[in-house]
Amino acid sequence: MCTGRVDMAHVFRAFSNGMDGVFIGGCRLNECNYITQGNYHALNKVLLCRKIMEHLGLNPERLRLEFMSSGEGNLFAKVVDDFVRKVKELGPLGKGEGIDENGLKLKLKAFTKLIPYIRLVESERLRVHFATIEEYKKFYSGEELARLFRELIADKLAISQIMLLLQERPLSTGEISKILGLTPSEISRHLNSSARQGLVRYEESQKRFALA
Repeated sequence: MCTGRVDMAHVFRAFSNGMDGVFIGGCRLNECNYITQGNYHALNKVLLCRKIMEHLGLNPERLRLEFMSSGEGNLFAKVVDDFVRKVKELGPLGKGEGIDENGLKLKLKAFTKLIPYIRLVESERLRVHFATIEEYKKFYSGEELARLFRELIADKLAISQIMLLLQERPLSTGEISKILGLTPSEISRHLNSSARQGLVRYEESQKRFALA
């Protein structure tokens, strides 16, 4: 299967099912077996997934993409051995980052619900094409991508987590802030935005927010 068909849903399904690392191997750039050059699309998706993982508090080194030819068996074995060693060093997913089991489930579920939206964002606003891997990495570590990420993805991820928490029970701004590790002002901004959209309501008697 062409790496261009690898979807972020595949990656995060693996993490949600308890995998501690995900390895993707593809053809070398400009050596695609198809006319689609899908390995460039894969590189774009993987770098975005790593950015999202970092934002969620997960070590992006748990996701690795390597390009090699089908005849480089020795290189494949070496790269996989190195990746396995790295994942063992990182420890179990979540635990290695100091995230408790419930917190990890919340983060992964919140992101999974947003995958259709993020696919659209990636396709329309974040899909770029450069000649080299270094240029891709420079873009994804740059201020322009950071700005787009804040505007298009970060707030959506926070709101998705808040909605999941409020499905369980009404919560105050302070309680949500403590659970998510965000400032009360950030939580208030997200709650006010969600209230204007009719997604949440403030229960005066309990001094807490609940789903509308």
